[in-house]
Amino acid sequence: MSQPSPQPPTAAVSDPSSPAQGFALGVVGAAAFAHLLNDLIQATLPAIFPMLKSNFDLSFGQIGGIALVYQITASLLQPWIGLYTDRHPMPYLLPAGMVVTFVGIATLAAAHSYPMLLLAAAIVGVGSATFHPEASRVARMGSGGRFGTAQSTFQVGGNTGQAIGPLLAAAVVIPHGQSAVAWLMLVAGLAVFVLLRLTRWSVQHGQARLASLAGRRGSGLPRSKVVQAIAVVAVLMFAKFVYIASFTNYFTFYLIERFGLGVQQSQVCLFLFLGAIALGTFAGGPVGDRIGRKAVIWISFLGVAPFALALPYVGLVATAVLAVVIGLVMSSAFAALVVYAQEAVPGRVGMVSGVMFGLMFGIGGIGAAALGQLADARGIVWVYHVTAFLPLLGLATALLPRTAGGRI
Repeated sequence: MSQPSPQPPTAAVSDPSSPAQGFALGVVGAAAFAHLLNDLIQATLPAIFPMLKSNFDLSFGQIGGIALVYQITASLLQPWIGLYTDRHPMPYLLPAGMVVTFVGIATLAAAHSYPMLLLAAAIVGVGSATFHPEASRVARMGSGGRFGTAQSTFQVGGNTGQAIGPLLAAAVVIPHGQSAVAWLMLVAGLAVFVLLRLTRWSVQHGQARLASLAGRRGSGLPRSKVVQAIAVVAVLMFAKFVYIASFTNYFTFYLIERFGLGVQQSQVCLFLFLGAIALGTFAGGPVGDRIGRKAVIWISFLGVAPFALALPYVGLVATAVLAVVIGLVMSSAFAALVVYAQEAVPGRVGMVSGVMFGLMFGIGGIGAAALGQLADARGIVWVYHVTAFLPLLGLATALLPRTAGGRI
């Protein structure tokens, strides 16, 4: 006579106190720390653009080309990596991707021509593409159902790394030259160590935790609404990341040209902006868990519009203050957008994360290249007058279909 089979996943879902459902702070925190290390490395590239521009006699268009190669390399690979690993888990891809980044850093430190700079940017982009979908999946494994909080914690690690990157560049790379980029290989080595430990945990516990959370993911949107949702999210991502690209790639040039700041002074202002992004990202996830994803998206875009429109017309101190406010408010939307997309297409965490991070990198790269061309043609100050209108595209939020977590 057959015996009834045990059903631990069902028990875990029905018992809110089950360890399989709790928020695994150590795991989410480790994923966030790895994200910090990864994005610290990534942020060093645009932070040293002024030095590379001078050393290699580059135009703004060529600077935009470096950003484009990095961003496009990362963005094209991420969705496919996420889609493949949804079906065929490859947890050790995380540390392997960081090894690729290690190689990219070495190439950048030794580059002696513009083509070598492009090659280094492409290699670092490949490393980033392997990191984000898988690390985002691990953060979701440890969420215990608090998806927005886990995603924002993970993302704030990256934003913190992006904020530290320019400071590290100003303190270490700019004074000592291009070869000092090699010091970042130590950061990549530490990241490999962290990711190896995180990967061991995901191999032992990750799939069971994802199974225990399956009952919380909802049924998603009807197929007819998924296309609409993705189209609107793409518009919002375009507005957000082209505008942010104007800061991360060109804010130092804007401050130097308009206010006569030195490179290191302008890097401090960029650090303030990126630090505000980190704080805003951290706040956006928990708030979205409480009031809904769409409400956070509305606040993020329309709340920042008046400050963005005022920025090109104010003095240095007010520019720094407005940049902090803009970074704080606008960054709150990213975790909400990622979790909204995951709720719209449940069961495809890797693919959705890859698409979202891929859009972020791809739009940012194309935007950086286009803004560089505009800056060459019309001047960097003119660019900031035009991009000030981008947050108004947040009105497209009205067209987002409602999901279980997307209530107003």
